[in-house]
Amino acid sequence: MTDSVKIMPKSSPQQTKGPLVAALAYDGLCTFEFGIAYEVFGLPRPEMGEGWYRFSVCGIEPGPLLAAGGLTVAVDKGLEVLDEADLIVVPGWRSIDAAVPEPLVSALKAAHQRGARIMSLCSGVAVLAGSGLLTNRRATTHWRYVASIAARYPDITLDADVLYMDEGSLLTAAGSAAGIDLCLHVVRGDFGSEAANSVARRLVVPPHREGGQAQFIHAPVPEEREGIRLGPLIEWMRESLSEDQPISLLAKRAGMSMRTFQRRFEATTGLSVGEWLLKERLRHARDLLEKELAVSLDDIAAASGFGTLATMRHHFRRRLGTSPNAYRKSFGG
Repeated sequence: MTDSVKIMPKSSPQQTKGPLVAALAYDGLCTFEFGIAYEVFGLPRPEMGEGWYRFSVCGIEPGPLLAAGGLTVAVDKGLEVLDEADLIVVPGWRSIDAAVPEPLVSALKAAHQRGARIMSLCSGVAVLAGSGLLTNRRATTHWRYVASIAARYPDITLDADVLYMDEGSLLTAAGSAAGIDLCLHVVRGDFGSEAANSVARRLVVPPHREGGQAQFIHAPVPEEREGIRLGPLIEWMRESLSEDQPISLLAKRAGMSMRTFQRRFEATTGLSVGEWLLKERLRHARDLLEKELAVSLDDIAAASGFGTLATMRHHFRRRLGTSPNAYRKSFGG
Protein backbone atom coordinates (compact mmCIF):
# COMPACT_ATOMS: atom_id res chain seq x y z
CA MET A 1 0.00 0.00 0.00
CA THR A 2 1.38 3.38 -0.99
CA ASP A 3 1.60 5.97 1.77
CA SER A 4 0.02 9.29 0.92
CA VAL A 5 1.31 12.69 1.92
CA LYS A 6 -1.04 15.62 2.05
CA ILE A 7 0.23 18.93 0.74
CA MET A 8 -1.76 22.12 0.85
CA PRO A 9 -0.38 24.73 -1.56
CA LYS A 10 -1.39 28.30 -0.95
CA SER A 11 -4.18 28.93 -3.41
CA SER A 12 -4.66 32.61 -2.63
CA PRO A 13 -2.32 35.00 -4.43
CA GLN A 14 0.50 36.58 -2.46
CA GLN A 15 -0.11 40.17 -1.46
CA THR A 16 2.13 41.92 -3.95
CA LYS A 17 1.28 44.17 -6.86
CA GLY A 18 2.85 42.12 -9.63
CA PRO A 19 1.43 39.86 -12.35
CA LEU A 20 -0.82 37.04 -11.15
CA VAL A 21 0.48 33.58 -12.06
CA ALA A 22 -2.03 30.72 -11.84
CA ALA A 23 -0.70 27.15 -11.89
CA LEU A 24 -3.16 24.39 -12.71
CA ALA A 25 -3.60 21.47 -10.31
CA TYR A 26 -5.37 18.32 -11.45
CA ASP A 27 -5.83 14.68 -10.54
CA GLY A 28 -2.54 13.03 -11.54
CA LEU A 29 -0.58 16.28 -11.10
CA CYS A 30 3.01 16.15 -12.41
CA THR A 31 4.77 17.29 -9.25
CA PHE A 32 8.14 18.10 -10.84
CA GLU A 33 6.67 20.51 -13.38
CA PHE A 34 4.38 22.02 -10.74
CA GLY A 35 7.41 22.47 -8.49
CA ILE A 36 9.21 24.38 -11.22
CA ALA A 37 6.33 26.85 -11.52
CA TYR A 38 6.18 27.33 -7.77
CA GLU A 39 9.94 27.67 -7.33
CA VAL A 40 10.21 30.38 -9.98
CA PHE A 41 6.95 32.28 -9.55
CA GLY A 42 5.63 31.29 -6.12
CA LEU A 43 8.46 31.55 -3.61
CA PRO A 44 8.55 34.81 -1.65
CA ARG A 45 11.32 37.03 -3.00
CA PRO A 46 11.30 40.23 -0.94
CA GLU A 47 14.49 41.34 -2.64
CA MET A 48 12.47 41.79 -5.84
CA GLY A 49 10.15 44.38 -4.33
CA GLU A 50 6.37 44.67 -4.38
CA GLY A 51 6.09 44.27 -8.14
CA TRP A 52 7.09 40.60 -8.10
CA TYR A 53 4.70 37.85 -9.17
CA ARG A 54 1.64 36.84 -7.22
CA PHE A 55 1.06 33.10 -7.27
CA SER A 56 -2.14 31.10 -7.01
CA VAL A 57 -3.09 27.45 -7.50
CA CYS A 58 -6.13 26.62 -9.60
CA GLY A 59 -7.80 23.25 -9.05
CA ILE A 60 -9.51 22.22 -12.27
CA GLU A 61 -11.66 19.65 -10.47
CA PRO A 62 -12.92 19.13 -6.91
CA GLY A 63 -10.26 17.94 -4.48
CA PRO A 64 -8.52 16.42 -2.78
CA LEU A 65 -6.39 15.61 -5.82
CA LEU A 66 -4.04 12.64 -6.07
CA ALA A 67 -0.69 13.74 -7.48
CA ALA A 68 2.18 11.67 -8.84
CA GLY A 69 4.09 9.82 -6.15
CA GLY A 70 1.10 9.32 -3.87
CA LEU A 71 0.78 12.94 -2.79
CA THR A 72 -2.66 14.29 -1.94
CA VAL A 73 -3.16 17.92 -2.91
CA ALA A 74 -5.81 20.10 -1.29
CA VAL A 75 -6.73 23.22 -3.29
CA ASP A 76 -9.42 25.71 -2.27
CA LYS A 77 -9.62 27.69 -5.54
CA GLY A 78 -11.08 26.60 -8.86
CA LEU A 79 -11.23 27.80 -12.44
CA GLU A 80 -12.38 31.25 -11.34
CA VAL A 81 -8.71 32.05 -10.67
CA LEU A 82 -8.11 32.04 -14.43
CA ASP A 83 -10.47 35.00 -14.85
CA GLU A 84 -7.84 37.31 -13.37
CA ALA A 85 -4.57 35.51 -14.14
CA ASP A 86 -1.92 37.29 -16.19
CA LEU A 87 0.06 34.09 -16.74
CA ILE A 88 -1.37 30.56 -16.63
CA VAL A 89 0.99 27.61 -16.20
CA VAL A 90 -0.03 24.10 -17.28
CA PRO A 91 2.51 21.93 -15.40
CA GLY A 92 2.37 18.73 -17.42
CA TRP A 93 -0.77 16.67 -17.94
CA ARG A 94 -1.99 13.39 -16.48
CA SER A 95 -1.64 11.61 -19.83
CA ILE A 96 -0.71 12.78 -23.30
CA ASP A 97 -3.92 11.12 -24.55
CA ALA A 98 -6.22 12.27 -21.73
CA ALA A 99 -9.12 14.49 -22.77
CA VAL A 100 -9.16 18.12 -21.65
CA PRO A 101 -12.31 18.89 -19.62
CA GLU A 102 -14.62 21.28 -21.44
CA PRO A 103 -14.83 23.78 -18.53
CA LEU A 104 -11.03 24.07 -18.63
CA VAL A 105 -11.06 24.52 -22.41
CA SER A 106 -13.59 27.36 -22.10
CA ALA A 107 -11.66 29.03 -19.27
CA LEU A 108 -8.35 28.88 -21.16
CA LYS A 109 -9.88 30.26 -24.34
CA ALA A 110 -11.50 33.12 -22.44
CA ALA A 111 -8.24 33.92 -20.65
CA HIS A 112 -6.30 33.88 -23.90
CA GLN A 113 -8.86 36.09 -25.62
CA ARG A 114 -8.55 38.77 -22.94
CA GLY A 115 -4.75 38.75 -23.28
CA ALA A 116 -3.43 36.35 -20.65
CA ARG A 117 -0.28 34.40 -21.45
CA ILE A 118 -0.55 30.62 -21.24
CA MET A 119 2.49 28.41 -20.72
CA SER A 120 2.78 24.63 -20.90
CA LEU A 121 5.59 22.56 -19.41
CA CYS A 122 6.45 19.16 -20.90
CA SER A 123 3.25 17.13 -21.54
CA GLY A 124 1.13 20.15 -20.64
CA VAL A 125 1.20 20.96 -24.35
CA ALA A 126 -1.60 18.39 -24.68
CA VAL A 127 -3.90 20.78 -22.82
CA LEU A 128 -3.10 23.71 -25.11
CA ALA A 129 -3.46 21.49 -28.16
CA GLY A 130 -6.71 19.96 -26.92
CA SER A 131 -8.09 23.43 -26.26
CA GLY A 132 -7.47 24.47 -29.85
CA LEU A 133 -5.09 27.25 -28.83
CA LEU A 134 -2.16 25.94 -30.85
CA THR A 135 -3.96 25.60 -34.18
CA ASN A 136 -1.63 26.88 -36.93
CA ARG A 137 0.97 27.73 -34.29
CA ARG A 138 4.46 26.50 -33.49
CA ALA A 139 5.08 24.56 -30.28
CA THR A 140 7.40 22.10 -28.61
CA THR A 141 7.19 19.37 -25.99
CA HIS A 142 9.29 16.50 -24.67
CA TRP A 143 10.76 14.68 -27.66
CA ARG A 144 9.02 11.42 -26.66
CA TYR A 145 5.58 13.04 -27.08
CA VAL A 146 6.16 14.79 -30.40
CA ALA A 147 4.99 11.94 -32.65
CA SER A 148 1.79 11.41 -30.67
CA ILE A 149 0.87 15.10 -30.58
CA ALA A 150 1.74 15.56 -34.25
CA ALA A 151 -0.49 12.64 -35.24
CA ARG A 152 -3.47 13.95 -33.28
CA TYR A 153 -3.01 17.62 -34.18
CA PRO A 154 -1.51 17.90 -37.69
CA ASP A 155 -2.26 21.63 -37.81
CA ILE A 156 0.35 22.31 -35.10
CA THR A 157 3.97 22.81 -36.18
CA LEU A 158 6.00 20.88 -33.61
CA ASP A 159 9.74 21.31 -33.14
CA ALA A 160 11.41 18.54 -31.15
CA ASP A 161 14.85 20.14 -31.31
CA VAL A 162 14.37 23.18 -29.06
CA LEU A 163 14.14 23.77 -25.32
CA TYR A 164 11.17 26.09 -25.50
CA MET A 165 9.05 28.09 -27.90
CA ASP A 166 7.82 31.65 -27.31
CA GLU A 167 4.89 32.54 -29.54
CA GLY A 168 3.98 35.67 -27.62
CA SER A 169 0.88 34.82 -25.61
CA LEU A 170 1.45 31.06 -25.96
CA LEU A 171 4.64 29.50 -24.64
CA THR A 172 5.64 25.83 -24.62
CA ALA A 173 8.58 24.03 -23.02
CA ALA A 174 10.21 20.74 -23.90
CA GLY A 175 10.78 17.93 -21.42
CA SER A 176 10.79 18.43 -17.67
CA ALA A 177 13.82 20.58 -16.77
CA ALA A 178 13.42 22.68 -19.93
CA GLY A 179 10.50 24.19 -18.03
CA ILE A 180 13.04 25.97 -15.83
CA ASP A 181 14.56 27.57 -18.92
CA LEU A 182 11.17 28.79 -20.13
CA CYS A 183 10.21 30.17 -16.73
CA LEU A 184 13.52 32.04 -16.50
CA HIS A 185 12.91 33.33 -20.03
CA VAL A 186 9.59 34.77 -18.86
CA VAL A 187 11.20 36.34 -15.79
CA ARG A 188 13.87 37.87 -18.01
CA GLY A 189 11.24 39.39 -20.26
CA ASP A 190 9.15 40.70 -17.35
CA PHE A 191 11.83 41.90 -14.94
CA GLY A 192 15.16 41.87 -16.81
CA SER A 193 18.32 39.79 -16.84
CA GLU A 194 19.43 40.68 -13.32
CA ALA A 195 16.21 39.32 -11.82
CA ALA A 196 16.38 36.16 -13.95
CA ASN A 197 20.00 35.60 -12.96
CA SER A 198 19.10 35.99 -9.29
CA VAL A 199 16.38 33.33 -9.56
CA ALA A 200 18.76 31.05 -11.49
CA ARG A 201 21.38 31.34 -8.76
CA ARG A 202 18.79 30.27 -6.18
CA LEU A 203 17.96 27.27 -8.35
CA VAL A 204 21.65 26.55 -9.06
CA VAL A 205 21.05 26.36 -12.82
CA PRO A 206 22.54 28.17 -15.83
CA PRO A 207 20.98 31.65 -15.98
CA HIS A 208 20.30 31.54 -19.70
CA ARG A 209 19.91 28.75 -22.22
CA GLU A 210 18.54 29.90 -25.54
CA GLY A 211 15.15 28.49 -26.49
CA GLY A 212 16.53 27.35 -29.82
CA GLN A 213 19.15 25.17 -28.14
CA ALA A 214 18.57 21.50 -28.88
CA GLN A 215 17.19 19.01 -26.36
CA PHE A 216 20.39 16.91 -26.67
CA ILE A 217 18.70 13.54 -27.18
CA HIS A 218 21.26 10.75 -26.96
CA ALA A 219 20.87 7.86 -29.42
CA PRO A 220 22.56 4.63 -28.23
CA VAL A 221 23.80 1.86 -30.48
CA PRO A 222 20.68 0.13 -31.83
CA GLU A 223 20.02 -3.52 -31.21
CA GLU A 224 20.93 -5.89 -33.99
CA ARG A 225 18.03 -6.88 -36.17
CA GLU A 226 17.36 -8.68 -39.41
CA GLY A 227 20.59 -10.63 -38.94
CA ILE A 228 22.73 -7.53 -39.46
CA ARG A 229 25.71 -7.73 -37.14
CA LEU A 230 27.04 -4.21 -37.19
CA GLY A 231 27.20 -3.73 -33.41
CA PRO A 232 30.97 -4.34 -33.05
CA LEU A 233 31.75 -2.09 -36.01
CA ILE A 234 29.53 0.68 -34.64
CA GLU A 235 31.32 0.44 -31.30
CA TRP A 236 34.66 0.73 -33.10
CA MET A 237 33.39 3.76 -35.02
CA ARG A 238 32.34 5.39 -31.76
CA GLU A 239 35.70 4.67 -30.12
CA SER A 240 37.64 5.98 -33.15
CA LEU A 241 35.91 9.29 -33.79
CA SER A 242 39.19 11.18 -34.03
CA GLU A 243 40.15 9.10 -37.08
CA ASP A 244 39.00 9.45 -40.67
CA GLN A 245 36.29 6.89 -41.37
CA PRO A 246 35.69 6.70 -45.12
CA ILE A 247 32.89 4.42 -46.23
CA SER A 248 35.35 2.26 -48.16
CA LEU A 249 37.23 1.47 -44.92
CA LEU A 250 34.03 0.80 -42.95
CA ALA A 251 32.63 -1.47 -45.65
CA LYS A 252 35.89 -3.43 -45.72
CA ARG A 253 35.83 -3.88 -41.94
CA ALA A 254 32.22 -5.08 -42.19
CA GLY A 255 33.08 -7.50 -45.01
CA MET A 256 30.53 -5.96 -47.37
CA SER A 257 30.45 -4.02 -50.59
CA MET A 258 30.11 -0.27 -50.14
CA ARG A 259 26.55 -0.25 -51.47
CA THR A 260 25.44 -3.14 -49.23
CA PHE A 261 27.15 -1.62 -46.21
CA GLN A 262 25.49 1.77 -46.67
CA ARG A 263 22.07 0.19 -47.11
CA ARG A 264 22.39 -2.06 -44.07
CA PHE A 265 23.92 0.65 -41.90
CA GLU A 266 21.00 2.96 -42.60
CA ALA A 267 18.52 0.13 -42.03
CA THR A 268 20.12 -0.55 -38.65
CA THR A 269 20.64 2.98 -37.34
CA GLY A 270 18.05 4.96 -39.27
CA LEU A 271 20.80 7.32 -40.43
CA SER A 272 23.31 7.54 -43.22
CA VAL A 273 26.94 6.91 -42.27
CA GLY A 274 27.78 10.60 -42.54
CA GLU A 275 24.80 11.70 -40.47
CA TRP A 276 25.52 9.12 -37.78
CA LEU A 277 29.17 10.15 -37.55
CA LEU A 278 28.22 13.81 -37.24
CA LYS A 279 25.78 13.10 -34.42
CA GLU A 280 28.34 10.97 -32.58
CA ARG A 281 31.06 13.59 -33.01
CA LEU A 282 28.74 16.24 -31.62
CA ARG A 283 27.87 13.97 -28.69
CA HIS A 284 31.54 13.28 -27.95
CA ALA A 285 32.42 16.97 -28.20
CA ARG A 286 29.61 17.84 -25.78
CA ASP A 287 30.85 15.23 -23.32
CA LEU A 288 34.36 16.67 -23.43
CA LEU A 289 33.11 20.24 -23.08
CA GLU A 290 31.14 19.25 -19.99
CA LYS A 291 33.83 17.19 -18.26
CA GLU A 292 37.28 18.22 -19.54
CA LEU A 293 37.42 21.91 -18.67
CA ALA A 294 41.20 22.10 -19.02
CA VAL A 295 41.21 20.76 -22.58
CA SER A 296 41.32 23.45 -25.27
CA LEU A 297 38.56 23.82 -27.84
CA ASP A 298 41.05 23.03 -30.61
CA ASP A 299 42.00 19.74 -28.94
CA ILE A 300 38.34 18.84 -28.43
CA ALA A 301 37.67 19.51 -32.11
CA ALA A 302 40.51 17.18 -33.06
CA ALA A 303 39.52 14.46 -30.56
CA SER A 304 35.95 14.52 -31.84
CA GLY A 305 36.96 14.16 -35.46
CA PHE A 306 36.04 17.65 -36.64
CA GLY A 307 39.63 18.47 -37.50
CA THR A 308 39.42 22.19 -36.83
CA LEU A 309 37.66 24.41 -34.32
CA ALA A 310 36.02 26.31 -37.17
CA THR A 311 34.40 23.11 -38.44
CA MET A 312 33.21 22.13 -34.96
CA ARG A 313 31.83 25.62 -34.38
CA HIS A 314 29.96 25.46 -37.69
CA HIS A 315 28.23 22.18 -36.78
CA PHE A 316 27.41 23.33 -33.25
CA ARG A 317 25.73 26.44 -34.63
CA ARG A 318 23.86 24.55 -37.34
CA ARG A 319 22.73 21.57 -35.25
CA LEU A 320 22.58 22.82 -31.66
CA GLY A 321 21.96 26.51 -32.08
CA THR A 322 24.87 27.44 -29.83
CA SER A 323 28.67 27.65 -29.90
CA PRO A 324 31.16 25.26 -28.25
CA ASN A 325 32.29 28.01 -25.90
CA ALA A 326 28.73 28.93 -24.89
CA TYR A 327 27.90 25.25 -24.40
CA ARG A 328 30.89 24.80 -22.07
CA LYS A 329 29.90 27.88 -20.05
CA SER A 330 26.38 26.51 -19.57
CA PHE A 331 27.15 22.85 -18.93
CA GLY A 332 30.80 22.58 -17.94
CA GLY A 333 30.99 21.20 -14.48
